[in-house]
Amino acid sequence: MSGGSRITHRGPNTLLCGPGLVYNDAGRRSAPGLEHMTRKTSKSSKKRLVIVESPAKARTLSNILGSEYDVRASVGHVRDLPKSRLGVDVENDFEPRYIVPKDKKEIVKSLTEAAKKAGVVYLATDPDREGEAISWHLQQAMSLDGRPYQRVEFHEITTDAVKSAFEHPREIDKKLVDAYQARRVLDRLVGYKISPILWSKIRGGLSAGRVQSVALRMIVDREREIDAFVPHEYWTIDAKLAKQADADDQAFGARLAGLPGTKKAEIGSSDQAQRTASDLRAATYRVVDVKKKQQTRRPSPPFTTSTLQQEASRRFGYSAKRTMALAQQLYEGLQIPGEGQVGLITYMRTDSLNIAQVAREEARVYIGRTFGHDFVPAQPRFYKTKAKGAQEAHEAIRPTSVMRDPASMRRSLNNDQAKLYTLIWQRLVASQMADAIFDQVSAEIEAAAPGQEKPYLLRASASHMRFPGFRQLYIEGRDGDAADDDAEKTLPELTAGDPLRNISVTPDQHFTEPPPRFTEATLVKALEENGIGRPSTYAATISTVLDRGYVKKDGRALRPEELGLVVSDMMTERFPAIVDVGFTARMEGELDDVANGERSWPPVVRELYDPLEEALAAAAEAPRVEQATEETCEKCGKPMVLRWGRFGQFYACTGYPECKTTKPYGDEAAQPQATDEKCDLCGAEMVVKRGRFGQFLACSRYPECKGSRPILKKVGVVCPKDTGEIVEKRSKRGRTFYGCANYPNCDFTSWTRPLKQPCPACGGLIVTATKGRAKCTACDWTGEPDSAVERELAKASA
Repeated sequence: MSGGSRITHRGPNTLLCGPGLVYNDAGRRSAPGLEHMTRKTSKSSKKRLVIVESPAKARTLSNILGSEYDVRASVGHVRDLPKSRLGVDVENDFEPRYIVPKDKKEIVKSLTEAAKKAGVVYLATDPDREGEAISWHLQQAMSLDGRPYQRVEFHEITTDAVKSAFEHPREIDKKLVDAYQARRVLDRLVGYKISPILWSKIRGGLSAGRVQSVALRMIVDREREIDAFVPHEYWTIDAKLAKQADADDQAFGARLAGLPGTKKAEIGSSDQAQRTASDLRAATYRVVDVKKKQQTRRPSPPFTTSTLQQEASRRFGYSAKRTMALAQQLYEGLQIPGEGQVGLITYMRTDSLNIAQVAREEARVYIGRTFGHDFVPAQPRFYKTKAKGAQEAHEAIRPTSVMRDPASMRRSLNNDQAKLYTLIWQRLVASQMADAIFDQVSAEIEAAAPGQEKPYLLRASASHMRFPGFRQLYIEGRDGDAADDDAEKTLPELTAGDPLRNISVTPDQHFTEPPPRFTEATLVKALEENGIGRPSTYAATISTVLDRGYVKKDGRALRPEELGLVVSDMMTERFPAIVDVGFTARMEGELDDVANGERSWPPVVRELYDPLEEALAAAAEAPRVEQATEETCEKCGKPMVLRWGRFGQFYACTGYPECKTTKPYGDEAAQPQATDEKCDLCGAEMVVKRGRFGQFLACSRYPECKGSRPILKKVGVVCPKDTGEIVEKRSKRGRTFYGCANYPNCDFTSWTRPLKQPCPACGGLIVTATKGRAKCTACDWTGEPDSAVERELAKASA
């Protein structure tokens, strides 16, 4: 996108003729300033149009900019590749064919009309690759070339940050747009080329993805590693010891650290453990060495996207998707008494550890005032990102003001928002606090056993926190059953040569354990460590493998389903490069090179596409994924195989298409589930069965009676027409709608979810509307539902 000849307004009396050159009305060159943010607009001046992605962000920005600016939302991307076809011209350097989707045409039309009336258009989308692409798509869809427009970027929605951004508008970054296009085209090629292979070889409705398939393979490989793991027995032996003059209740623990003549305590059987324990019970003990040292622990850096997702998962059990949704709300702004709509945290999709100088200084002031000067380190702390490709121009995730402490924000936030804000605030403040200091003592103890030429070696240790430092405010969570090495232990005052007496010896049996299954937190960490995906993709990647039925959650652990194993195996066999961790990481690095302007994007896409084409041709000739069985077809006598369908595996006749016999497999072949429902044809009880399209109610007298009907999900709301139950239904095209259970006698329907709360104006039925609001079906009332639950339902439905 060239901007050399484009004339762009910088303020009411300035024009930008080409990138970065500012001229006033008299044609003299001048420096940009704040005058366009503060000067009172004359009656003849046009409003300036500001376009952001979301209504919430628009409200916050409008609160900052004031009435001179018309702030509107694009509601995400306004252009994309078409859903019904590939949309990429492979023969023409992978040129993408973008379209404006039907549901965005009115938005684009409205924004275009507003742009014609505006003095200047500011594209104020998010400060990352995706945000840059949205601005570019807006510029293209609204045909802004030839009109005054500028790109503004801010990492927090605060008065100072926004004003600074509008003082320094810029061109759309073509390098970031190219990086977006490369990723979008690569993802489309992988998804639209491989997915049909999965449909034909396994079943319909499956998908493959450049990052998604690698994540699935990592989960599957871990499961196979667990299955193949062979546990090994080992023993530990602990002794309770005391100084000769001390009472038994002053005893301390020591663990066997070395067998006679060795520095290891490898005990692999019960017999060996019992012999060793017997020796230790008869042994005499003495201290041979005591070491004392001071250990300092540094605070963790402020959050990046991945570390925030990991910590929120460990602390609160939040999914990556839920964490990002909450963070988005905090970033885009919430209503704060006395301040209006305010952004509470900086931009939440980042891999940088940078902190703005003003935030660092503010944190140091707060720490000194709240905890005392001992808790303020001599020098401010700086953190450097280790990840390759990290965008160091961005900031870490932090509160926009440390002075908005969690206690003062509590009444303005819901419970989930408050928990996440507190976590982000504590992490930032703790990152600027002094080190924690521990006194550590370790003692080596010899046990001379009768009949042994050399002694056994035992080791005891203790730790005491001398100064809490950052731990006064924040301690990082742990994964799973990680040991608590911060628990305080004590030892009596020991010196070399001290004799000790034995109080007890306890051998304990253990078995080595396989590596744990991934949780969302550990998977995000593994993806980041391996260079797979980027901050904006982690939540979407995990959601996809869960939504597709490839993986399920077992507690917090991610366990692959049988379908996930089958899909991953086929991808590994037929498309090894796509699911290779090293290859995908290299591709990510090359895509970062595109963003840095070091490479052109079509050759990067070509590197993946050429081997993909060869693999696709071979995969098309591969047989369908199916499993031989001992079952035979009841109709034609041919063998039956296990195949995959929409609702799992089923038996299918190998005589297809001449014989189309199928029958349920596994749980689906179990006895039908009884219900209280009665058959409309004969009055007999109905049972739950499963067919091609899922569960349904069937008459228990089948095949004598073939009565059946769909299972209707009640929503707990009474029909306004005949007081029957309103139920959830599906249209022929699969779209959810709501209707009366007494159909066809009652024809009430609604495309949006009915709510229990009656209309406050007329008492009629209200249903969900857009933007988390509700509307009445009987009058013109619109507004927010009263109850918190119904507000959430309204938002979810919207």
